[in-house]
Amino acid sequence: MSKSPTRQEQDSLGPVEVPRDALWGAQTQRAIDNFQIAGRPMPQVFIRALALTKAACAEANQELGQLPDAVANAIVAAAEAVAAGEHADAFPVDVYQTGSGTSTNMNMNEVLARIASGSEEPVHPNDHVNRSQSSNDVIPTALHVSAALALEEELVPALRHLIATIARRERDVGALVKTGRTHLMDAMPVTMGQELSGWRTQLELDLDRLEHTRVRIQRLAIGATAVGTGINAPPAFGARVTGRLAERTGLPFVHEGNGFAALASQDSAVELSGQLRTVAVGLTKIANDLRWMNSGPLAGLGEIALPALQPGSSIMPGKVNPVIPEAVIMASQQVIGLDAAITAAGAAGNFQLNVGLPLIADNLLSQIGLLARASTHLSDRAIAGFTVNEDNLRAALDRNPILVTALNAEIGYEAGARIAKEAYATGRPILDVAAEHTDIPRERLQVLLDPAKLTGPEGAGG
Repeated sequence: MSKSPTRQEQDSLGPVEVPRDALWGAQTQRAIDNFQIAGRPMPQVFIRALALTKAACAEANQELGQLPDAVANAIVAAAEAVAAGEHADAFPVDVYQTGSGTSTNMNMNEVLARIASGSEEPVHPNDHVNRSQSSNDVIPTALHVSAALALEEELVPALRHLIATIARRERDVGALVKTGRTHLMDAMPVTMGQELSGWRTQLELDLDRLEHTRVRIQRLAIGATAVGTGINAPPAFGARVTGRLAERTGLPFVHEGNGFAALASQDSAVELSGQLRTVAVGLTKIANDLRWMNSGPLAGLGEIALPALQPGSSIMPGKVNPVIPEAVIMASQQVIGLDAAITAAGAAGNFQLNVGLPLIADNLLSQIGLLARASTHLSDRAIAGFTVNEDNLRAALDRNPILVTALNAEIGYEAGARIAKEAYATGRPILDVAAEHTDIPRERLQVLLDPAKLTGPEGAGG
């Protein structure tokens, strides 16, 4: 088999053969040869954030007299092209690489230098593209920028869309009364609106948690360089880069004043991952509620019917399964697992550097993407289209002995328990049994045991 044509590149370790048309250089090629573990590169949103960081660094270096105008402008133009999605195949370095992400940083430096070198003078990956920087502050910066972008552009809109869909369904079906359940057992009645309002509020609180965490994700390490001291960077460099990134993205990034914490700790990423895990828990709860409510249609609860999206069995004709809630639950389980890995990687800080950065970035962005897509699927393919089986709701309410709770203030707990047990044992409506065993007129019992009236705080007597 003929060998693909190559060119020879040089780095501090010596010559390296690189594919002739590749935009990367020697250090990237060494990383390609050394790291083939995940079998996939860093996420595209991370590459975009890294390119935006390089553009901001070039602009700051130009403003601070660290780069000639022609070189800085060429780097900025190259970085903007990469950030726009051009040259995506030029970033093949595996996720599982050196823990600082140096290989990905050098991949970006080499690609931008090669693209920019068509300008008036040659552009060097280290001396020019990486000027005033270290992988140790660039990669944590790109990690935070990419997470902030993914939250802003993917997850937050998806959660707001899901919340709006639930709110709309609250209005559609909110007045319908159903049997409440605790411990999966029949309990006092609730309205569909009350049940859905619980889902909506749960997600609104998740959004609130994310908003509070975003404040810390928007603090950037750039300017700390190698160990946190800012060696080889002008004192104003970090703040200048942060300002440029804020202008480019529209997000309120701020410079992290303590470079030692910014390099050695990834606690903000761990915190964000924990909040994403909480979102996953919430989506799982909602998806499981939908599965239970949809169960049957004959032998289960049968309270709702989810949209029939595909046949549910290769052997049982006519079976239709709750496929969207199941998929959402699996995505949520993956998010929970990714959080465990981020937690372990977050604990991999030793002295002046965390060495789990590529894993943290990859998992964090995967969590955000999974939750965003799962939320949209749950909204549009399950919650938006379910129908309510009102006959089943009424039948369950009519047979629910727990309604006797409403009589506590009239007859006491013990008498109520005896009535409920007899209703359970005989399968008779609680109204009929209560009429036989109390002196309360049937007309008043009908009022006291009206399920609709029992869904408010004034309904039951304690």
